[in-house]
Amino acid sequence: MLPLRPQAQVGGLQTSLSLVSSDPLLSPDEPRSNSNNLHESPAESASSQETWPTADAAAAKKMENGKAEVNCLEQKVIHRVSSSDKVTLQDVARESVCMICEKMHHLPEEYLEELKNGLRSILEGGNGSQHREDFFILQKLVQSRTDLTAKTLVRAHRVQLEILVAINTGIQGFLHPSISLSQTSLIEIFGYKRCRNIACQNQLPADDCTCEICTNTNGFCNLCMCVICNKFDFEVNTCRWIGCDLCSHWTHTDCAVREQLICMGPSSKSGAGLSEMVFRCQACNRTSELLGWVKDVFQHCAPSWDGEALMRELDYVSRIFHGSKDPRGRKLFWKCDDLKEKFKSKKMDSKAVCRAILMFFQELEVDSAKCLENGESGTLIAPQDACNRIAEVVQEAIRKMEMVADEKMRMFKKARLALEACEHELADKAREVTELKMERQKKKLQIEELEKIVRLKNAEADMFQLKANEAKREAERLQRIALAKQDKSEEEFTSNYLKQRLNEAEAEKQYLYEKIKLQESSRASQSSSGGDPSQMLIYSKIHDLLYSVPSKADSQGNERHPFRTNP
Repeated sequence: MLPLRPQAQVGGLQTSLSLVSSDPLLSPDEPRSNSNNLHESPAESASSQETWPTADAAAAKKMENGKAEVNCLEQKVIHRVSSSDKVTLQDVARESVCMICEKMHHLPEEYLEELKNGLRSILEGGNGSQHREDFFILQKLVQSRTDLTAKTLVRAHRVQLEILVAINTGIQGFLHPSISLSQTSLIEIFGYKRCRNIACQNQLPADDCTCEICTNTNGFCNLCMCVICNKFDFEVNTCRWIGCDLCSHWTHTDCAVREQLICMGPSSKSGAGLSEMVFRCQACNRTSELLGWVKDVFQHCAPSWDGEALMRELDYVSRIFHGSKDPRGRKLFWKCDDLKEKFKSKKMDSKAVCRAILMFFQELEVDSAKCLENGESGTLIAPQDACNRIAEVVQEAIRKMEMVADEKMRMFKKARLALEACEHELADKAREVTELKMERQKKKLQIEELEKIVRLKNAEADMFQLKANEAKREAERLQRIALAKQDKSEEEFTSNYLKQRLNEAEAEKQYLYEKIKLQESSRASQSSSGGDPSQMLIYSKIHDLLYSVPSKADSQGNERHPFRTNP
């Protein structure tokens, strides 16, 4: 049998996320038809949808609070972004890559985050049919464009590329803030060159598979997706997935039951003419037995299951062997129903149920061996039948050896691809280190040059400060000289002015003296001839006044013009 389905690493994501099918013709809410009614697959099982691991109610409540905060933030952002600069989801899906990229470079981070949250709410489908219709319109716009190639998407904005990939795949995980894929990976996922399962991320077609499904189905990964519904989930170590022994492709148990790929077929281990429940792979059209596979799953994984998980697995086994017609398959179907009833009625706990089903598988194996021994001892085998059985055993051994070889080859190819990816990443990191060293050296030279300029400017500033101090001292010295000269010039002017006034007074005195002398002479001549005594009195007063004028004039000049600058 094919090994158990490998564990997918989700990268530590704790937030619950639901994802929408990338097929626009199928809606997650529209049930599929099913002809069987009793113990059959549900209309649309949880395992046939792309879902993230569910988180607890606290995480869901935290998301709701985060959405409320984002709604408040949206109102703030809208006030800051003009209507002409806004970008809507329809614009991203319809307009050219370069134009949207240029607009997004000028938008604030809060607005871009709100744009992503808007698409996430549409993918969650909280508004029912309206959100489904909006999503189908956006997906039709994106998938109908022919300009979205690897060359054009290289120039896209990071948020623009995440939105385009989320619309094309219908997976909102690409919009989650804690998931950050490289631009190259996003472009390859958009172009169906890489698995859209974030936990897988294998190059497509996986393991270089050349089957019709891997070659013709866009985005299909045979390592993590169902061959029928082309969806993935993160369930491992479970009977929800059935793997093909030959081509290693996986199928949901619900999908296999619904498509009637689980049916009666010839047994590869029992005698000729016997039949058992087998799974017919849709990828390679070959069959794989189911009883041994179910036994291996329970033996390896049942001890770690809790009661709820054990009941789910028993329910899946009941669906698988519901139509079984061989004795072992019917016994297993009856045993599963019996254990489920006892667990529901609390007659047995989960550990007792686990021990009972494992004991039942051991009893089946013992009974099968006894039946084969009895059949072989009771009848003689014809030579042709013996040869046929030997050929079947050899073919089974060869088939298992080929399966192991194929598995080893796949592991080798995967390891080689991982090694090449590590080498490429190492080379990229080395180039980045070299660029960082060159950038560091360049910055160091720039810093040294700036330091030189700073030192030069400081020296110039010191020199100019010294010259300014010298100029200040010279100005103070010149100011003192000017004040001294001003005082001296004022003293000289005052002295010259007084001398001039004195000379003028002397000249006027001399003039008046001469005039008086002349008048006295004329008066003497008149007195001799008999003059008037009143005239004599007037002349004497004039004489006294004239002799007193120079001293008064000098004193008045000193008082009125002590600081005169112009004569």
